[in-house]
Amino acid sequence: MPPDDPRVLGTIDAVRAELGQNGFLRRYTPEATAVDGLPGGESTFLVCSFWLADALHMTGRTEEARELFERLLGLANDVGLLAEEYDPVGGRLLGNFPQAFSHIGLVNTALALFGDEEAG
Repeated sequence: MPPDDPRVLGTIDAVRAELGQNGFLRRYTPEATAVDGLPGGESTFLVCSFWLADALHMTGRTEEARELFERLLGLANDVGLLAEEYDPVGGRLLGNFPQAFSHIGLVNTALALFGDEEAG
C-alpha cells in the first residue's frame, strides 16, 4: 500500500488513539497488561514510539516525526542510554536497561530522518 493510502493514515491515527500516552506509544493497552504474564503495569515502550516516528515520516509528516524523535532523544540518560520503557507521568526510564531494541529504534529512525543529510 502506498504511504498516503487512507487505510495507512487511518491505522496510524487509530494506533495513536488506542496506545498513545503523552505522545509516546505503549505496546498494548493498559487493560491487556496480563498478556505478558508479568505482574505490574505497563508504560510506554520506546521502540514502539520510534516506529511511530518512522511511520509519520513515511507518510509525509516529517516535522512531526522529527519532533517525536527529539523528545525520544531527550529521554536518554547522561551517557546516552535508553531503557525499554518510559513513564511519561513519573518522568523516568523503566524496564530493562540498557535496552538494545530502543537503541536499534533510535538508529533506524535517525537514518530514516537524517540519512540523506551531509555529515558535518
